[in-house]
Amino acid sequence: MRTGFPDFRLGNVLATSFTGTLSERHGDAVERIPTPQRLVDWLAVNGLAVDSCTTAQLDRARELRESIHAAATAAALQEALPASAVQVINDCSAQGRAAAVLTPEGKRRWRLGSASCVEDALGVIAADAISIIAGERDGILALCASPTCQAAFFDTSQSRTRKWCDMNTCGNRQKKARFNANQRKNPRSAE
Repeated sequence: MRTGFPDFRLGNVLATSFTGTLSERHGDAVERIPTPQRLVDWLAVNGLAVDSCTTAQLDRARELRESIHAAATAAALQEALPASAVQVINDCSAQGRAAAVLTPEGKRRWRLGSASCVEDALGVIAADAISIIAGERDGILALCASPTCQAAFFDTSQSRTRKWCDMNTCGNRQKKARFNANQRKNPRSAE
């Protein structure tokens, strides 16, 4: 892993984890894939290892990321999906040449085309986005309750009432803020 870059925020759902490579969208935005090599790193961590990435492929990846975020946000709000976002997701899904393979441990892995190119990896991410936005998987799309984040995430909790995209960042920050506000209101309760 390259040093000097913000850590990746990894989740259980590939598509929404990918949208998390840009966090704090409504605050001081944090870009987690600022360079082509950083995208290569993110893909490798997520089981989609590629040989290399160009600046144009990074631009396409960011376009897909923003399209998934726009469509997932619309789905979470039960609004119409943006046509341009749907087009980008569909184009990336159709362009990829990846195949699902079964490992000896009974897990699904992705085998990218012989050239192990970024387009194949983006196709896998787009297909994952399609499955969650289309409602094919058990869970719901929701938006982070943090006013500076508002990331789309896929809630698979039993009650489907999760509030934060990531409890260790957004959830913790909000709970600390609420605690500090309560301490300012009731200074004697800290004694």
